[in-house]
Amino acid sequence: MSTIPEGPLVTADWTAANLENPKVRIFEVSVDPQVYAAAHIPGAVNLDWHVDLVDTVNRDIASREKLEAKLRAAGVERDSTIVIYGDHNNWFAAWGAWVLDVYGLGAQVKLLDGGRKLWEARGLPLNAEVPAPKPSAITLSSRNEKLRARLVDVLAVAEGRTAGNLVDIRSPDEYSGKIFAPEGVKELSIRAGHVPGAVNVPWATIVNEDGTFKSVDEIRRIYADKGVDGSKPVITYCRIGERSSHSWFALKRILGYEVRNYDGSWTEYGNAVGVPVQNDTGTVWLGK
Repeated sequence: MSTIPEGPLVTADWTAANLENPKVRIFEVSVDPQVYAAAHIPGAVNLDWHVDLVDTVNRDIASREKLEAKLRAAGVERDSTIVIYGDHNNWFAAWGAWVLDVYGLGAQVKLLDGGRKLWEARGLPLNAEVPAPKPSAITLSSRNEKLRARLVDVLAVAEGRTAGNLVDIRSPDEYSGKIFAPEGVKELSIRAGHVPGAVNVPWATIVNEDGTFKSVDEIRRIYADKGVDGSKPVITYCRIGERSSHSWFALKRILGYEVRNYDGSWTEYGNAVGVPVQNDTGTVWLGK
């Protein structure tokens, strides 16, 4: 057992040394939930992103009551340190961290730097045992809507009615409108391009080859080079809000800027009627 590190990240070494720490609760949030079933960090509880972290009727994040029940079953207390990790460079793990932050747990949440990719590369322990911790009675706060952007908020910045920076973290081809979605991913929008005024800072530019985040100074410089320096509120977006959560985490939790994640992202914006779209390639409509 060791001292809880300051800041929003924990290393693989620290996590490995605290697998038996009763004050630490570990969660896996992976793109494919079956990855957890095959093997996971010992003691980790699975958070199935499309079941546990969302409202399965409305397109929304999970209700306070639903998330509260999941965290109680996992034994999370108000003094627990919550470590979240996942596959695909922590995309959905960061989204899980964002959801927990919306419900007031941000100070307790740490992202495992490098996620599952680094953990596996290091040959650190994995098993398939599903833990059964002693349940807790934790109570969550109401939603902090200051961490979440809606379509009207994005439009207000795009149309110059509100000061702010829009950060599109998708690939350059998605941003320009050359493609509608990453290769092999089903597209859900009918328009291609980006929100007018948004700058393109692909999520991968802020991570190292092993999946860990670059240094604070490097991350700050990468965004500053695109005009995002923390002097204005920031809204991040991607396709469905998961990759943009990774950038939200960097901008909000690592750099300390005022940032909201737009989880409607391009699947909402690219299908909305009456909104401006900037397309740099001429491929505006799906199939055209």
